[in-house]
Amino acid sequence: MFHVQYQPLRLITQTSLSGMCLKLILSRPVAFAQIWKSWFSSHSLVGNKNIILMGPPGAGKTTVGRIVGQKLDCPVIDIDNDVLETTWNMSVSEKLQDVGNEQFLEEEGKALLKFSASGSVISLTGSNPMHSAGMQHMKKNGIVVYLDVSTAVIMNRLKSMKVDRIVGHCPGSSLKDILQFRKQFYKRWYDIRVLCGEDIAAEVVAEKVLDAVKRYQNSELETFISTRSSRSGRTTEKNSRKYFGDVVTEGLAPDGGLFVPERGLPKFTAEEWQGLIEATYIERAQVILERCIHPDDVPASKLAEIIGTAYGENFTCSKIAPVRHLSGNQFLLELFHGPTASFKDFALQMVPHIFAYCIPRSCNYLVLVATSGDTGSAVLDGFSRLHDTDKQRIAVMNFFPEDGVSPIQKSQMIGCQTENAWSVGVKSDFDFCQTAIKQIFTNSDYTGFLTVEYGTALAAANSINWARLLPQIVYHASAYLDLVHQDIIPFGSAVDVCVPTGNFGNILAALYAKMMGIPIRKCICASNENNVLTDFIRTGVYDLRERKLIPTFSPAVDILKSSNLERYLHLIANEDGQLVTQLYNQLENQGHFQLRKDLLEKLQQDLVAGWCSEEDCLAAIHSVYSTTGYILDTHTAVAKVVADRLQDRTCPIIISSTAHYSKFAPAILRALRITEIKQNPLSQLHLLSSYSPLPPVHWGLLETLRKKGSEDHQVCAADMSMLMSRIETLIQNHFM
Repeated sequence: MFHVQYQPLRLITQTSLSGMCLKLILSRPVAFAQIWKSWFSSHSLVGNKNIILMGPPGAGKTTVGRIVGQKLDCPVIDIDNDVLETTWNMSVSEKLQDVGNEQFLEEEGKALLKFSASGSVISLTGSNPMHSAGMQHMKKNGIVVYLDVSTAVIMNRLKSMKVDRIVGHCPGSSLKDILQFRKQFYKRWYDIRVLCGEDIAAEVVAEKVLDAVKRYQNSELETFISTRSSRSGRTTEKNSRKYFGDVVTEGLAPDGGLFVPERGLPKFTAEEWQGLIEATYIERAQVILERCIHPDDVPASKLAEIIGTAYGENFTCSKIAPVRHLSGNQFLLELFHGPTASFKDFALQMVPHIFAYCIPRSCNYLVLVATSGDTGSAVLDGFSRLHDTDKQRIAVMNFFPEDGVSPIQKSQMIGCQTENAWSVGVKSDFDFCQTAIKQIFTNSDYTGFLTVEYGTALAAANSINWARLLPQIVYHASAYLDLVHQDIIPFGSAVDVCVPTGNFGNILAALYAKMMGIPIRKCICASNENNVLTDFIRTGVYDLRERKLIPTFSPAVDILKSSNLERYLHLIANEDGQLVTQLYNQLENQGHFQLRKDLLEKLQQDLVAGWCSEEDCLAAIHSVYSTTGYILDTHTAVAKVVADRLQDRTCPIIISSTAHYSKFAPAILRALRITEIKQNPLSQLHLLSSYSPLPPVHWGLLETLRKKGSEDHQVCAADMSMLMSRIETLIQNHFM
């Protein structure tokens, strides 16, 4: 309940014979006009739009509306008191009792359709959003703010208010059921969401409403910069600013750097995080991503549609990213329940739809991706699920090291090819593939030629694309909230996170979750024998001299040049783009760089690191299976080994299980000491399945191998001119 004293504005209403044309007369019209004009100017609000407060009964809409109105010195209209009861000449409860639920909603909707106002704060009833035509009418001249209060809190408030019936309540249905049912209507109409905890004061909610409206009307505040841009060189010209939609389509900054939000990531209060403890994964994703993506770029309703499509039916587990207790204080964050069985699905079931929404309709796009194993099939699968009209203007080309991925990973990438998505094996390693794509993007002559000659622009789907990182923040935050929900820890207690790390994107997302308010103590970076990151985190020296890539059982982290490390260095260097440019120029030209001592100390406050040998990786898989019956994939085993060595056991540790063991069947069979290993990937999965493992063999892999395992793919030499020729040929075949 809100406990607040307020003095409402003196408001006189006159209702015409037709029912709902209100005249609003303020006691201080001149002062109001001056303040209102000043406020609109200073807050960049447009015209005389209404601020419309929406939410369940007991959310505090009336009280908050009055406070917001006082702060703005503008008219305040409560639909219940000032509109419905004035129109009906009876109380709302009497009307409900008189006409019943269905007729009440219809009468309420008719009243909304006859109502008009401007420059006002309007508090809706809890049931207004259930009338579609009425809400469409209200939205024409208003910004709808959803006061999002958990059902449990609303139930407590209604109980204390002695409210035991609301619109829609009838024999056989509970109050809780009605409140849950209504959520779908609230989610359909809002422009802005304001999270409201149990004990939050009405004045605080009012301030949050004003802040949210200010953000909504000021998209120019949420711009992006390159990790290599200098402060003095950052543009202030409106036409040159980069917004979310721009960075999604462009991928890499023109100067070779990576895009990051100029004002950083949003921060959630402890109370806001606690409000998500009871939420589903999809609900958590919606709330978090709304704060990271401005509604001008992707409106809340479209974002909800994209999230629902991404995680609705494509994941085999209803919890999407479940947390499983392994042993002691160790927990596994299972990130392999998506269609291609790796953590890459979390971003790449979403990003294609975001990309299709953000790109201009006047141009075709070819999305380039380099993969060390898992990204390729995830990109191909994600873009293959676009609508047919989008497939006609968006194609994907996936480059992977021909001899540097597991047999099943290769079969997946070949099997996931569709009419708009192709795989090309490159006779080199992942670092060559990734570097080649970066060079293509920064070759303005070549990209310009593609645009002029073929009307086709290039885009990136690797984790260098900012949109790839955002969904990964969600699952790190969600894992912590799940531990709280399971009563493993109280909210506020710290956890450690251990991530098998190659390109630094997944562990960077965990660091971002920490910045946004999740109580993560240390992020443990787990490497295999390609342990350049371990050496760097321990010493501050990033050294590629005399270092060759070693093929391992965990190919997704067989990486020496970790792209997303650049974003983290930019962060701890206080956005010093000149320093980042200097470091990466030195790495490119001399093969190494060294951090200053103060930056290394900052880094080591967040990160610790270790690495795992091939023998220890297989031994960990065997040991865990022998004691628990659970099979770790090779990457998760790397993280398990490192976690065992580095954790101090004073808090829980969440190990990112980044892929399903089915993708690495030969290594798993070897770890389980099964001697007769057949070469056919499908036979290997059937053999694993015969052991009744936990978790079961991944259904998506079985389906892919059964249906498309024999399809062919292109193979290309490690030559830039040949890669560019392949790109041009693909564009000609698909778009021309």
